[in-house]
Amino acid sequence: MDNRVYAAHYPRQLTTSRLMDNENLKRRTRGFALDIIKLVEKLPKDEVGRVLGRQLLKSGTSVGANYRAVCRAKSTADFISKFGTVEEEADESGFWLDLLVEAGKVNASVAAQLIREADELTAIAVSSINTARRSGGRA
Repeated sequence: MDNRVYAAHYPRQLTTSRLMDNENLKRRTRGFALDIIKLVEKLPKDEVGRVLGRQLLKSGTSVGANYRAVCRAKSTADFISKFGTVEEEADESGFWLDLLVEAGKVNASVAAQLIREADELTAIAVSSINTARRSGGRA
């Protein structure tokens, strides 16, 4: 059966293309988590470094864990809700990264790639949520 026909009849099933996109985003969010871990391990061991580092560690590693939950969503509403959590955690990670830079705890050039990735992951989540809302199915 042609994938377009299959997707039209079974919108909640994963087509080959969507499955590849899911795996790519799983790898990307896992890589983001690992990069966050490496950055947090290099933060100063003072009170600000510990507190902000912990916040960043929680939100940054949560992006990938919550995206895995998106992939197991049982309905469109569940998909949108779970992707909303991904959006929030990615955006929060960007906030903590910006704050660490502004507080002088991380060099801006070191954090730039992670800030960009947090912004891109946030944008992907927003776009996926909007597509799911418009189409009544998963993005």
